[in-house]
Amino acid sequence: MIKRSIALFLTWVGVALSSWSQERLVWSDNFDGTALDTTKWSYNIWPAFKSNKELQAYTSSPSNVLVKEGCLQIVARRETYGNAAYTSGRIVTKGKGDWLYGKIEVRAKLPQGRGVWPAIWMLPTDNRYGRWPHSGEIDIMEFVGFEPDTVHATIHTGAYNHVKKTDKGSLIKLPYSEDGFHVYGCEWNKDSLKFYVDGLLYHTFENDGKKDSSTWPFDQPFHIVLNLAIGGNWGGMRGVDDSIFPQVFYIDWVKVYQ
Repeated sequence: MIKRSIALFLTWVGVALSSWSQERLVWSDNFDGTALDTTKWSYNIWPAFKSNKELQAYTSSPSNVLVKEGCLQIVARRETYGNAAYTSGRIVTKGKGDWLYGKIEVRAKLPQGRGVWPAIWMLPTDNRYGRWPHSGEIDIMEFVGFEPDTVHATIHTGAYNHVKKTDKGSLIKLPYSEDGFHVYGCEWNKDSLKFYVDGLLYHTFENDGKKDSSTWPFDQPFHIVLNLAIGGNWGGMRGVDDSIFPQVFYIDWVKVYQ
């Protein structure tokens, strides 16, 4: 009986190690330089109110997006810029890093204060099934400052989205989430999307197998989005505390495995 138990354990270890060894790092950015690597990232330069009623303008200014001391820093500032009262940054890997399936991990430290809305997420590169939400959205991590110590993982599709109030997601309490770095991750394959914080699984969305893009549009390449929004239809639900600025969203590294 003991020998059989040992044999089963060794078999399990062998399978686990085999699975791990097949996982290969295919893309990463450790932000070790002195400027954003534009062979991997592009800037979204947008005015205020373009998306989700957000109050900030997104710029490519080094005062909003910079690489310093081994971290990407996305900085939100209280300043007038065009029609905006705030500035911030949003960067994407679109056309430079696009993947169908894989494990995405991001080590990050969140900003804090009422009105901030940082996110680590993914959007479809080609919108195979039409414009949002029909081609899908994968929210690996969202945080709103009026709800401290809580992070969210969510998916959006034609059938499941926040406009219809049918989006599929979960939250996890993460005490002092704004005070330190955590690893936010998503494992994505043809059968499911699984979301983690520091290796702890807290949300799973499964493919229903109906081959219906309204419920599973996640069979096409997606790219990564990193941004720090201010206000908006979720982040601004309880207003914005102007005394908190500037606020910084720190990203230590981004890794993609397949």
